Amino acid sequence: MENKPRFAIIGCGRIAQRHAAEASKHGAVNAVCDVVKEKADELAEKYNATAYYSIDDLLQKEKDSIDIVCICTPNGLHAVHSIKSLNTGKHVLCEKPMAIHSLDAALMIEAAEKNNKKLFVVKQNRFNPPVIFVKNLLDENKLGNIINFQLNCLWNRPAEYYKNHWHGTKELDGGILYTQFSHFIDVLFWFLGDLHSATGYRSNKMHKGSIEFEDNGIALIEMGNKVTGTLNYSINAFKKNMEGSILLSGEKGTVKIGGQYLNELEYFAVEKENYPALSKGNTSNNYGFYEGSMSNHDKVYEAFLKAIDDPAYPLASAYETMKTVEIIEKIYKASPLLC
Repeated sequence: MENKPRFAIIGCGRIAQRHAAEASKHGAVNAVCDVVKEKADELAEKYNATAYYSIDDLLQKEKDSIDIVCICTPNGLHAVHSIKSLNTGKHVLCEKPMAIHSLDAALMIEAAEKNNKKLFVVKQNRFNPPVIFVKNLLDENKLGNIINFQLNCLWNRPAEYYKNHWHGTKELDGGILYTQFSHFIDVLFWFLGDLHSATGYRSNKMHKGSIEFEDNGIALIEMGNKVTGTLNYSINAFKKNMEGSILLSGEKGTVKIGGQYLNELEYFAVEKENYPALSKGNTSNNYGFYEGSMSNHDKVYEAFLKAIDDPAYPLASAYETMKTVEIIEKIYKASPLLC
């Protein structure tokens, strides 16, 4: 941008702290908003911003004082808050998931196009060094035709995480594939394309009374290119996050990205290729009693701001990120909640 960008942050919870820190490195945080007055006031004081307690109030009074709105509200509010911001003529950087209904995601894209503004959804796992490396292998066809895959997402979310919170509700959370594992579904799509069909089941084993959906599930998936594989996901790993991994088996090689957050190259056997030396990458987001995905928001902000200046800059389009929502919808529709 010609001048340093001016940001507003909608939603002042845990992830907003990460956004405010990155936004302040590139420009100024001019306004923040949260329905909980204390949260808005605290973040505003830290960044010398104006606090608001209504998004409509912020967008009206700060119309000429902000360029980019960062949406850090609960999942079920991403669409309405993004659309309001886009319709006020602001670029939008939205936290994952884009939305919890694909029709809402489509309306977000429509608003961005109508107002000629950028809409970008945080997809930080695409910046993990092993993920980039394997994506390049696929683009260069060094694995040959992919035969099958395994996607394992085994994390821990204790009861404390859901206590007196929007997490765990169908209306604002949507399900653990949206809140915990949408980044992994995004990488699966990035690697193998769209989903063709799925069948599976879900159950709630350890969070009865805490959440309105599953705490674990399994699905047999066929991607659009006829590659089949399994998705095994849970928030019941004992005490801490255990694994976030994807294994690809191809005609000319097998690779596995693992660790807890797709942050380690755990297995590599590829025809005519040597084991690569990869940079370590960032650490995970630590929220005290639990951990989130990789803390790549620095790279997210750099890419987003470059894309605003240069329309040709490669960036995951809103259409791509809508695919994650569509894929999760299809998996849920095909996976009955057993108990």
